[in-house]
Amino acid sequence: MTPPTSPPIDDGAERNDDQKNVRVEVREQIEANSGLSGAFLLMNGLAAVIASYGLLQDSGAVVIGAMIIAMLLGPITGLALALVDGKQALFRKAILAECCGALLVLAIGFTIGKIHSDLPLGREITARTAPNILDMIIALAGGAAGAYAVLSPRMSGSLVGVAVATALVPPLCTCGICLAHGLYQASGGAFVLFLTNLVAIQSVTSLVLWIQGYHSLSHLDRKAVVRRFGPSVALLVILAGFLIHSFRLALEQQTLHTAAERFLRARIEKNGAARLTDLRIQGYGDRPQLTAVVSAPWVVTPNSCADLEAQLRRTTGRQDLSLRVRTIITRECSSKGYLWTTDPQGAVASSGTQ
Repeated sequence: MTPPTSPPIDDGAERNDDQKNVRVEVREQIEANSGLSGAFLLMNGLAAVIASYGLLQDSGAVVIGAMIIAMLLGPITGLALALVDGKQALFRKAILAECCGALLVLAIGFTIGKIHSDLPLGREITARTAPNILDMIIALAGGAAGAYAVLSPRMSGSLVGVAVATALVPPLCTCGICLAHGLYQASGGAFVLFLTNLVAIQSVTSLVLWIQGYHSLSHLDRKAVVRRFGPSVALLVILAGFLIHSFRLALEQQTLHTAAERFLRARIEKNGAARLTDLRIQGYGDRPQLTAVVSAPWVVTPNSCADLEAQLRRTTGRQDLSLRVRTIITRECSSKGYLWTTDPQGAVASSGTQ
């Protein structure tokens, strides 16, 4: 008598069931991390305090710590899923949480900036006030990595790296601190950096979720696609255009700074009596203004400044630039006496003994 045999197992059906279960779990996890809660506000508030003081201390390590504990990334993923899945309730829930969290961080940054308005602003702050297209590329790559990390439990540990790469809290704190100092242009630049990170992360996360099948459309409905993703794509394109323009101007400024510094250092430090201690450029694009800080035993006269400006224009090819020279009077001596004497003509490079 032949023993009964069990029916064959359909591996394809089991895989489909597993995929459905994983998608259900991922959706539940994203929705749970997208809402407004006491823990969400607490962690973002603490992250804002840490980031603000790290920025004021000019400590990159402290700022990185704030990036790790911040929770602003969760609602952005919720926004991405809401657009892909067409869930209005999730969209409203996520946008409310993100706006409340961002306003809280901004308010804390502004308050701390007011309390410590006497502290100078260091590199950690200034570095976040002039975003360019490179910041968007980083945000797009970080958003894609974050989306795949959310979809794969084995990659969840990489979310820490994503949080660091796609910082959201430090730009908002920078915005608040600059507002407290009355630096409105710098504050606007920091907010553009935050907005760039937010839009880039949401857009690329939506794309990854769509590719992985997390959408409610059984066929390609162009109207629905445009309605859901059109505003994000349009904002991303506008930001990209602005950031490309900023990057071009920054590159031009850096090229001008390098050429001007090389020329001025060779001209001013020709005989060793004077030193070029600093060179700053104000203004982007047309009519840049250069301010050279010179340490010398005499005052650099207007005639010498005009001569330097004319030569600098020929050297850099920029006929629209202007030059200012700020002189710091110094006296250098040895055991035999003073090494340099003040030139009555105000020459930039002269020497003598006394």
